[in-house]
Amino acid sequence: MASSSLPSVFNHRFSALSLHPKSTTTSSSASWTRSRPRRRPLRVSANNGGDLLGDFGARDPFPAEIASNFCEKVLGNVDTEHRKLIPNISALSLAQKSCEPVSASHAPMPREDAEKLLRKVVGWRLVECSGGTRLQCLWKVRDFGCGVELINRIHRVVEAAGHFPDLHLEQPNQVRAELWTASIGGLCMNDFVVAAKIDEIKTMDLLPKKRVWA
Repeated sequence: MASSSLPSVFNHRFSALSLHPKSTTTSSSASWTRSRPRRRPLRVSANNGGDLLGDFGARDPFPAEIASNFCEKVLGNVDTEHRKLIPNISALSLAQKSCEPVSASHAPMPREDAEKLLRKVVGWRLVECSGGTRLQCLWKVRDFGCGVELINRIHRVVEAAGHFPDLHLEQPNQVRAELWTASIGGLCMNDFVVAAKIDEIKTMDLLPKKRVWA
């Protein structure tokens, strides 16, 4: 009764599937099997009766390793000597260093050395003046009040370092800073240390605002 109530098209398809269920499935799986490439099983070969790789990383130590007592000085052994190494002064950045007293007999830094250290400070350049080579940096700020605020921020940083630059408020919105050691007539490491400390001052709120065109 259920099959007689279905339309003729559905009755024809239902009867075709019920008459040949195995032949249809077998032919489709057989054609799929012929087109699929067969994969060879992975085999691990052993040399001289032993696997040199062990259990893929969790191998037993070789006899030569055991004889060398390699496990006596590894991390976690009770006899391991632990040391806390403090970075030396050469490993620290310029901004982390401190200014040191410079004698008047100290020779100024050569130009070649100054150019190498110039790569470690941002926005600074070397200028030649009557008193010798100097470090110079320029800032474009939003207005006169921002220029005064930038000079105050620089002053707070260099006061702690004990090495002071020449600060100039040029025009309404430009600040110029120059660093050199007057006692030796040129540059020394202190000038680059202070320049690096000044680089860490936040100035984003003092810069001119960008115009947004509608």
